[in-house]
Amino acid sequence: MSSRHHIDDFMRGRIIGKIQEGRKITDVAREFDIAHSVVSRLWKSFKTTGMCSRRHGGGRVRSTTPAEDRYIVLSVKWNRRTAAQQVANQFLLPQESRSSEKLLPDVGGEEDYTHADLLYESRFSLSSDCRRQLIWHESGTAYRPENIQEKDRYLTCSSMVWAGIMINGRTRLHVVANGTMTGQRYIDEVLLPHVRLFRGAVGDKFVFMDDNATCHRTLAVQDCLDSEGIQRLVWPARSPDLNPIENLWDALGRQVAGRNYPPANKNTLIRALTEE
Repeated sequence: MSSRHHIDDFMRGRIIGKIQEGRKITDVAREFDIAHSVVSRLWKSFKTTGMCSRRHGGGRVRSTTPAEDRYIVLSVKWNRRTAAQQVANQFLLPQESRSSEKLLPDVGGEEDYTHADLLYESRFSLSSDCRRQLIWHESGTAYRPENIQEKDRYLTCSSMVWAGIMINGRTRLHVVANGTMTGQRYIDEVLLPHVRLFRGAVGDKFVFMDDNATCHRTLAVQDCLDSEGIQRLVWPARSPDLNPIENLWDALGRQVAGRNYPPANKNTLIRALTEE
């Protein structure tokens, strides 16, 4: 079997010379230990262009210099949990961000979501294991101590937070202190102090979007929305989580986990969530 290797211009000239002498392509390929198809394409290219040198490829020009390539390798070895996008952002121009309408469910145009408030709560833990953190390592070194991340079998303290976003604004991050979110707490801590203010600022075109969580669908919550004149977006039954704010919760979790000094207790966790 022929070996795979780069054919420089000197070898290309030798191959063309052998064929011009009357040698068969099969014999030349066997002599140089090169695939028959490679020699055949080289000969066809020579007859077409009259040149035996390799043409420059039409691919994208490299965006980094050799010095930057070496720096990338060293930086990844120094911090093996660095995401590829974080490394790329140091050297490459950011790609055009996706427009807001691409993040929204396909149930209306941009006009429909200009006054929509997308709200949801999420829980963050000190030792949550999302199983998505990749570690750069060389082959055969997966079980070295520097490539192993310890985790707790049982989750430690956590904190639930709530926030709402719009195309042109957002609410303040609200920390749900001690316990879980219930229907009455949802009214007292979210709807009245936050959603009602947004409804008054936006006007009659305001649309409220949450999900089918039990605390969101109690009769008391519906009565509160009706009394305040807040229009709620209809949410399909047994649907996957379609709320675009989940993308922000994911980004927030990554930012907190990627800090140089990750939170060590509940207070520092809440402070980190608020600062990010």
